[in-house]
Amino acid sequence: MGKRSQAIQQKCAITGIAHDPSELIPLELLRHTISERIKKDHPGLAADAVISRQEVNRYRSAYVEDLLRAERGELSTLEKQVARSLAEGDLITKDIETGFSIRRMLAERASDNLANFGGSWRFLIFFMFSLGIWILVNVLGNRSFDPYPFILLNLVLSCIAAVQAPIIMMSQRRQEAKDRMRSLNDYRVNLKAELEIRHLHEKIDHLLYNQWQRLSEIQELQIEIMQSQAASGDR
Repeated sequence: MGKRSQAIQQKCAITGIAHDPSELIPLELLRHTISERIKKDHPGLAADAVISRQEVNRYRSAYVEDLLRAERGELSTLEKQVARSLAEGDLITKDIETGFSIRRMLAERASDNLANFGGSWRFLIFFMFSLGIWILVNVLGNRSFDPYPFILLNLVLSCIAAVQAPIIMMSQRRQEAKDRMRSLNDYRVNLKAELEIRHLHEKIDHLLYNQWQRLSEIQELQIEIMQSQAASGDR
């Protein structure tokens, strides 16, 4: 079995390393821009040459990087990741919500919960109810611990506002970081989709070009057959 598998294997026309047939791609089936780039680096390749997927992915990645560099200038790390994922066929979409939920520390979870509670109707109803009881007790009660003008109440409200504001700001800062990561992920996905659509157009153009070439060859053969039949009939 080992000798049989070695006999079936073919060598990559670029590296000369033997691979299984499933890991090799014929040069004529590649996109025109990729095949032209390969032929430019290796002009001696035959038309029926086969190339390993690893080398094809390397040329695809280089082609995408050159394409992005021509349109956008110097590539960022994000755009290089998109080019690499496009060449290797990897998924680039990430679940931002799950990642943020897992990485949250105890203090961050507490700040998020307090910010959610502070911006809800439950907090507003509880706050108004507590404020009303405080005022009624000190106005109508016999033993008022904070008589009018409620100096202690003003101190408590100031402390609540002073503590609540940084907690809300911490939660908003985390939300901004989450939105930033979500926008970067959307940019990666949109850029990859744009490049994929462009590659599909190139593939379709390449297939149409080859199809027209084959049709023209068939038409020429038919004309030659008809001419030869006409010549034999005249004889």
